[in-house]
Amino acid sequence: MATWLENAWYVAAWDYEVDSEPLARTICGVPLMLYRKLDRSVAAMRDACPHRLLPLSLGLREGDSIRCRYHGLKLGADGVAEEMPLKSEAVNRRVCVQTYPVVERHRFIWVWIGEREKADPALVPDLWPCSAQGWVFDGGHYAVACDYRLMIDNLMDLTHETYVHAGSIGQQEILEAPLECEVKGERVYLSRWMPGVDAPPFWSGALRQEGKVDRWQICEFVLPSAVMIDVGVAPLGAGATIEKHDQGVRGMVVDFMTPETESTHHYFWGMARNFDTGDAGFTARFRQQQSGVFAQDVEILEAQQRAIEANPDLKLNAYRIDEGGTRARQLIARAIKANAEA
Repeated sequence: MATWLENAWYVAAWDYEVDSEPLARTICGVPLMLYRKLDRSVAAMRDACPHRLLPLSLGLREGDSIRCRYHGLKLGADGVAEEMPLKSEAVNRRVCVQTYPVVERHRFIWVWIGEREKADPALVPDLWPCSAQGWVFDGGHYAVACDYRLMIDNLMDLTHETYVHAGSIGQQEILEAPLECEVKGERVYLSRWMPGVDAPPFWSGALRQEGKVDRWQICEFVLPSAVMIDVGVAPLGAGATIEKHDQGVRGMVVDFMTPETESTHHYFWGMARNFDTGDAGFTARFRQQQSGVFAQDVEILEAQQRAIEANPDLKLNAYRIDEGGTRARQLIARAIKANAEA
Protein backbone atom coordinates (compact mmCIF):
# COMPACT_ATOMS: atom_id res chain seq x y z
CA MET A 1 0.00 0.00 0.00
CA ALA A 2 1.28 3.48 -0.89
CA THR A 3 2.33 5.81 1.91
CA TRP A 4 0.27 8.68 0.50
CA LEU A 5 -3.38 9.39 -0.20
CA GLU A 6 -4.12 9.51 -3.93
CA ASN A 7 -7.57 11.10 -4.01
CA ALA A 8 -6.48 14.52 -2.80
CA TRP A 9 -5.20 17.86 -4.05
CA TYR A 10 -1.43 18.24 -3.88
CA VAL A 11 0.65 21.34 -4.47
CA ALA A 12 2.63 20.73 -7.66
CA ALA A 13 4.30 24.14 -7.98
CA TRP A 14 4.28 27.79 -7.02
CA ASP A 15 2.46 30.05 -9.46
CA TYR A 16 5.77 31.61 -10.53
CA GLU A 17 7.33 28.22 -11.35
CA VAL A 18 4.94 27.36 -14.19
CA ASP A 19 5.20 29.33 -17.43
CA SER A 20 5.03 28.61 -21.16
CA GLU A 21 8.00 26.23 -21.09
CA PRO A 22 7.13 22.74 -19.78
CA LEU A 23 8.01 21.98 -16.16
CA ALA A 24 8.74 18.37 -15.18
CA ARG A 25 7.76 17.30 -11.68
CA THR A 26 7.00 13.90 -10.17
CA ILE A 27 3.98 13.89 -7.84
CA CYS A 28 3.05 10.77 -5.83
CA GLY A 29 5.19 8.60 -8.09
CA VAL A 30 3.64 10.00 -11.29
CA PRO A 31 5.91 11.93 -13.70
CA LEU A 32 4.01 15.07 -14.69
CA MET A 33 4.56 17.90 -17.16
CA LEU A 34 2.95 21.30 -16.52
CA TYR A 35 2.79 24.45 -18.64
CA ARG A 36 0.67 27.56 -19.06
CA LYS A 37 -1.58 27.82 -22.08
CA LEU A 38 -2.02 31.06 -23.99
CA ASP A 39 -4.89 32.07 -21.69
CA ARG A 40 -2.48 31.59 -18.73
CA SER A 41 -4.37 28.60 -17.32
CA VAL A 42 -2.29 25.53 -16.49
CA ALA A 43 -2.28 22.17 -18.25
CA ALA A 44 -0.97 19.03 -16.52
CA MET A 45 -0.31 15.72 -18.26
CA ARG A 46 1.73 12.55 -17.92
CA ASP A 47 5.32 13.31 -18.80
CA ALA A 48 5.66 10.50 -21.33
CA CYS A 49 4.91 10.58 -25.04
CA PRO A 50 2.40 7.79 -25.85
CA HIS A 51 4.62 6.80 -28.80
CA ARG A 52 8.10 6.01 -27.44
CA LEU A 53 7.73 7.44 -23.90
CA LEU A 54 10.20 10.30 -24.31
CA PRO A 55 9.40 12.90 -21.62
CA LEU A 56 7.03 15.48 -23.07
CA SER A 57 8.72 18.09 -20.89
CA LEU A 58 11.51 17.94 -23.50
CA GLY A 59 9.00 18.76 -26.21
CA LEU A 60 8.30 21.88 -28.25
CA ARG A 61 5.41 24.23 -27.52
CA GLU A 62 3.21 25.08 -30.50
CA GLY A 63 0.35 27.30 -29.39
CA ASP A 64 -1.44 25.40 -26.63
CA SER A 65 -0.10 22.08 -27.92
CA ILE A 66 3.10 20.15 -27.30
CA ARG A 67 5.12 18.34 -29.96
CA CYS A 68 7.33 15.42 -28.95
CA ARG A 69 10.95 16.16 -29.76
CA TYR A 70 11.66 12.56 -30.79
CA HIS A 71 9.32 11.80 -33.73
CA GLY A 72 7.07 14.85 -33.77
CA LEU A 73 3.78 13.48 -32.42
CA LYS A 74 1.68 16.55 -31.58
CA LEU A 75 -0.71 16.53 -28.63
CA GLY A 76 -3.27 19.12 -27.59
CA ALA A 77 -3.61 20.49 -24.07
CA ASP A 78 -6.38 17.90 -23.61
CA GLY A 79 -3.78 15.18 -24.21
CA VAL A 80 -5.31 14.03 -27.53
CA ALA A 81 -3.22 13.57 -30.70
CA GLU A 82 -3.48 16.39 -33.25
CA GLU A 83 -0.77 15.28 -35.71
CA MET A 84 0.91 11.91 -36.24
CA PRO A 85 4.67 11.54 -36.81
CA LEU A 86 4.01 10.99 -40.54
CA LYS A 87 2.11 14.01 -41.85
CA SER A 88 0.43 11.80 -44.46
CA GLU A 89 -0.98 9.54 -41.76
CA ALA A 90 -4.54 10.18 -40.62
CA VAL A 91 -4.78 11.45 -37.03
CA ASN A 92 -5.71 8.69 -34.63
CA ARG A 93 -7.52 10.44 -31.79
CA ARG A 94 -7.34 7.31 -29.69
CA VAL A 95 -3.66 8.17 -29.28
CA CYS A 96 -3.56 10.28 -26.14
CA VAL A 97 -1.73 10.97 -22.92
CA GLN A 98 -3.35 11.14 -19.49
CA THR A 99 -4.18 14.61 -18.21
CA TYR A 100 -4.90 15.71 -14.64
CA PRO A 101 -7.28 18.21 -13.02
CA VAL A 102 -5.61 21.47 -12.03
CA VAL A 103 -6.62 24.37 -9.76
CA GLU A 104 -4.65 27.58 -9.25
CA ARG A 105 -5.37 29.13 -5.86
CA HIS A 106 -3.51 30.87 -3.01
CA ARG A 107 -0.35 31.28 -5.16
CA PHE A 108 -0.13 27.49 -5.70
CA ILE A 109 -0.78 25.11 -8.60
CA TRP A 110 -2.79 22.15 -7.27
CA VAL A 111 -2.99 18.78 -9.07
CA TRP A 112 -5.32 15.85 -8.46
CA ILE A 113 -3.55 12.51 -9.04
CA GLY A 114 -6.41 10.18 -8.12
CA GLU A 115 -9.81 9.43 -9.66
CA ARG A 116 -10.77 12.36 -11.88
CA GLU A 117 -14.48 12.29 -11.02
CA LYS A 118 -13.64 12.95 -7.36
CA ALA A 119 -11.54 16.08 -8.07
CA ASP A 120 -13.73 18.69 -6.38
CA PRO A 121 -12.08 22.17 -6.29
CA ALA A 122 -13.96 22.84 -3.05
CA LEU A 123 -11.59 20.35 -1.37
CA VAL A 124 -8.57 22.63 -1.89
CA PRO A 125 -7.56 23.78 1.63
CA ASP A 126 -8.69 27.27 2.65
CA LEU A 127 -5.41 29.15 3.11
CA TRP A 128 -7.15 32.38 4.07
CA PRO A 129 -4.05 34.34 5.22
CA CYS A 130 -2.43 33.73 1.83
CA SER A 131 -5.19 35.65 0.03
CA ALA A 132 -6.67 37.93 2.71
CA GLN A 133 -6.48 41.71 2.60
CA GLY A 134 -3.97 43.06 5.11
CA TRP A 135 -1.67 40.06 4.73
CA VAL A 136 1.27 39.38 2.40
CA PHE A 137 2.45 35.92 1.36
CA ASP A 138 5.61 34.54 -0.26
CA GLY A 139 7.83 31.48 -0.06
CA GLY A 140 9.82 28.87 -1.93
CA HIS A 141 10.40 25.20 -2.74
CA TYR A 142 12.91 22.54 -1.71
CA ALA A 143 13.39 19.07 -3.17
CA VAL A 144 13.99 17.00 -0.04
CA ALA A 145 15.47 13.50 0.03
CA CYS A 146 13.28 12.06 2.77
CA ASP A 147 9.84 10.54 3.33
CA TYR A 148 7.30 13.40 3.39
CA ARG A 149 5.97 12.20 6.72
CA LEU A 150 9.29 12.98 8.41
CA MET A 151 8.75 16.63 7.50
CA ILE A 152 5.25 16.48 8.95
CA ASP A 153 6.71 15.02 12.16
CA ASN A 154 9.20 17.89 12.22
CA LEU A 155 6.59 20.61 11.78
CA MET A 156 4.21 19.12 14.33
CA ASP A 157 7.02 19.03 16.93
CA LEU A 158 8.44 22.53 17.35
CA THR A 159 10.61 21.58 20.32
CA HIS A 160 13.33 21.01 17.73
CA GLU A 161 13.51 24.78 17.20
CA THR A 162 15.53 25.15 20.41
CA TYR A 163 18.40 23.17 18.94
CA VAL A 164 18.02 23.18 15.14
CA HIS A 165 17.14 26.89 14.87
CA ALA A 166 19.10 28.42 17.73
CA GLY A 167 19.87 32.04 16.93
CA SER A 168 16.72 32.77 14.93
CA ILE A 169 13.44 31.40 16.30
CA GLY A 170 14.59 28.87 18.91
CA GLN A 171 14.58 29.45 22.67
CA GLN A 172 14.60 27.37 25.85
CA GLU A 173 11.07 28.41 26.82
CA ILE A 174 9.77 26.24 23.98
CA LEU A 175 10.90 23.19 25.94
CA GLU A 176 9.26 24.42 29.13
CA ALA A 177 5.81 25.37 27.78
CA PRO A 178 3.09 22.69 28.09
CA LEU A 179 1.66 21.13 24.92
CA GLU A 180 -2.02 20.77 24.11
CA CYS A 181 -2.90 18.27 21.36
CA GLU A 182 -6.38 17.82 19.92
CA VAL A 183 -7.85 15.94 16.97
CA LYS A 184 -10.88 17.44 15.26
CA GLY A 185 -12.21 15.45 12.34
CA GLU A 186 -9.45 15.29 9.72
CA ARG A 187 -7.24 17.84 11.47
CA VAL A 188 -4.72 17.74 14.30
CA TYR A 189 -3.97 20.79 16.46
CA LEU A 190 -0.90 21.19 18.66
CA SER A 191 -0.76 24.39 20.72
CA ARG A 192 1.94 25.98 22.86
CA TRP A 193 1.44 29.23 24.84
CA MET A 194 4.53 30.98 26.25
CA PRO A 195 3.57 33.96 28.43
CA GLY A 196 6.06 36.57 29.63
CA VAL A 197 9.13 35.37 27.71
CA ASP A 198 11.94 37.20 25.95
CA ALA A 199 11.27 37.34 22.22
CA PRO A 200 13.83 35.48 20.06
CA PRO A 201 15.79 37.61 17.55
CA PHE A 202 13.38 37.37 14.63
CA TRP A 203 10.28 38.24 16.64
CA SER A 204 11.86 41.10 18.58
CA GLY A 205 12.84 42.62 15.23
CA ALA A 206 9.35 42.16 13.85
CA LEU A 207 7.75 43.73 16.94
CA ARG A 208 10.28 46.61 16.88
CA GLN A 209 10.43 46.94 20.62
CA GLU A 210 12.16 45.35 23.60
CA GLY A 211 10.62 43.76 26.65
CA LYS A 212 8.73 40.66 27.62
CA VAL A 213 6.18 39.19 25.24
CA ASP A 214 3.50 36.54 25.09
CA ARG A 215 4.39 34.02 22.37
CA TRP A 216 2.24 31.37 20.72
CA GLN A 217 2.62 28.44 18.33
CA ILE A 218 -0.45 26.63 17.00
CA CYS A 219 0.31 23.81 14.56
CA GLU A 220 -2.55 22.52 12.41
CA PHE A 221 -2.20 19.38 10.28
CA VAL A 222 -4.58 19.14 7.32
CA LEU A 223 -4.98 16.06 5.11
CA PRO A 224 -3.36 14.94 2.92
CA SER A 225 -0.03 16.53 3.88
CA ALA A 226 -0.21 20.17 4.97
CA VAL A 227 0.86 21.89 8.16
CA MET A 228 -0.13 25.47 8.93
CA ILE A 229 1.48 27.10 11.97
CA ASP A 230 -0.04 30.21 13.56
CA VAL A 231 2.90 32.00 15.20
CA GLY A 232 3.69 35.39 16.69
CA VAL A 233 4.30 37.55 19.73
CA ALA A 234 2.42 40.33 21.49
CA PRO A 235 3.70 42.80 24.11
CA LEU A 236 3.14 41.56 27.64
CA GLY A 237 -0.12 42.98 28.94
CA ALA A 238 -1.60 43.64 25.48
CA GLY A 239 -4.34 41.09 26.14
CA ALA A 240 -3.30 38.36 23.71
CA THR A 241 -4.54 34.84 24.42
CA ILE A 242 -4.05 31.47 22.75
CA GLU A 243 -7.56 31.85 21.30
CA LYS A 244 -7.27 35.50 20.14
CA HIS A 245 -3.92 37.09 19.35
CA ASP A 246 -3.94 39.94 16.86
CA GLN A 247 -2.47 42.47 19.33
CA GLY A 248 1.15 42.06 18.24
CA VAL A 249 2.78 40.63 15.13
CA ARG A 250 1.37 37.45 13.66
CA GLY A 251 2.34 35.07 10.90
CA MET A 252 0.98 31.91 9.34
CA VAL A 253 3.71 29.50 8.29
CA VAL A 254 2.38 27.48 5.36
CA ASP A 255 3.95 24.09 4.63
CA PHE A 256 2.94 21.59 1.96
CA MET A 257 4.75 18.28 1.70
CA THR A 258 4.00 16.71 -1.68
CA PRO A 259 5.27 13.13 -2.00
CA GLU A 260 7.56 12.45 -4.96
CA THR A 261 8.68 8.90 -4.18
CA GLU A 262 8.64 6.76 -1.05
CA SER A 263 11.81 8.51 0.15
CA THR A 264 11.67 11.97 -1.46
CA HIS A 265 9.21 14.85 -1.50
CA HIS A 266 8.62 18.41 -2.61
CA TYR A 267 8.54 20.88 0.26
CA PHE A 268 6.61 24.07 -0.50
CA TRP A 269 7.16 26.55 2.29
CA GLY A 270 6.15 30.13 2.95
CA MET A 271 4.74 32.55 5.45
CA ALA A 272 1.83 34.94 5.35
CA ARG A 273 2.18 37.86 7.76
CA ASN A 274 0.16 40.84 8.95
CA PHE A 275 3.09 43.19 9.64
CA ASP A 276 5.27 45.29 7.30
CA THR A 277 2.96 44.22 4.48
CA GLY A 278 3.89 47.15 2.24
CA ASP A 279 7.65 46.64 2.50
CA ALA A 280 8.67 44.62 -0.57
CA GLY A 281 12.30 44.72 0.48
CA PHE A 282 11.49 43.17 3.84
CA THR A 283 9.44 40.49 2.07
CA ALA A 284 12.45 39.56 -0.07
CA ARG A 285 14.84 39.62 2.89
CA PHE A 286 12.48 37.61 5.06
CA ARG A 287 11.99 35.03 2.30
CA GLN A 288 15.76 34.58 2.16
CA GLN A 289 15.98 34.32 5.95
CA GLN A 290 13.14 31.81 6.09
CA SER A 291 14.83 29.80 3.36
CA GLY A 292 17.92 29.54 5.54
CA VAL A 293 15.87 28.39 8.54
CA PHE A 294 14.15 25.65 6.55
CA ALA A 295 17.45 24.58 4.99
CA GLN A 296 18.49 23.60 8.51
CA ASP A 297 15.44 21.31 8.69
CA VAL A 298 16.30 19.78 5.32
CA GLU A 299 19.82 18.95 6.50
CA ILE A 300 18.49 17.21 9.62
CA LEU A 301 15.71 15.28 7.88
CA GLU A 302 17.84 14.02 4.99
CA ALA A 303 20.35 12.74 7.55
CA GLN A 304 17.49 11.09 9.42
CA GLN A 305 16.28 9.37 6.22
CA ARG A 306 19.78 8.03 5.56
CA ALA A 307 19.95 6.73 9.13
CA ILE A 308 16.57 5.01 8.77
CA GLU A 309 17.75 3.23 5.64
CA ALA A 310 21.06 2.31 7.28
CA ASN A 311 19.31 0.83 10.33
CA PRO A 312 16.49 -1.36 8.99
CA ASP A 313 16.42 -3.33 12.25
CA LEU A 314 15.49 -0.23 14.26
CA LYS A 315 12.25 1.73 14.37
CA LEU A 316 11.22 5.29 15.18
CA ASN A 317 10.04 5.85 18.75
CA ALA A 318 7.44 8.40 19.82
CA TYR A 319 7.62 10.43 23.05
CA ARG A 320 5.24 13.03 24.45
CA ILE A 321 6.62 15.74 22.14
CA ASP A 322 5.77 13.55 19.12
CA GLU A 323 2.02 13.40 19.75
CA GLY A 324 1.15 15.88 16.99
CA GLY A 325 3.10 13.99 14.34
CA THR A 326 1.84 10.63 15.58
CA ARG A 327 -1.79 11.77 15.35
CA ALA A 328 -1.16 13.16 11.86
CA ARG A 329 0.31 9.84 10.70
CA GLN A 330 -2.72 8.03 12.11
CA LEU A 331 -5.05 10.28 10.07
CA ILE A 332 -3.02 9.65 6.92
CA ALA A 333 -3.04 5.87 7.45
CA ARG A 334 -6.80 5.80 8.10
CA ALA A 335 -7.51 7.91 5.00
CA ILE A 336 -5.33 5.65 2.80
CA LYS A 337 -7.07 2.54 4.15
CA ALA A 338 -10.54 4.03 3.65
CA ASN A 339 -9.64 5.05 0.09
CA ALA A 340 -8.33 1.55 -0.68
CA GLU A 341 -11.45 -0.11 0.71
CA ALA A 342 -13.69 2.24 -1.28
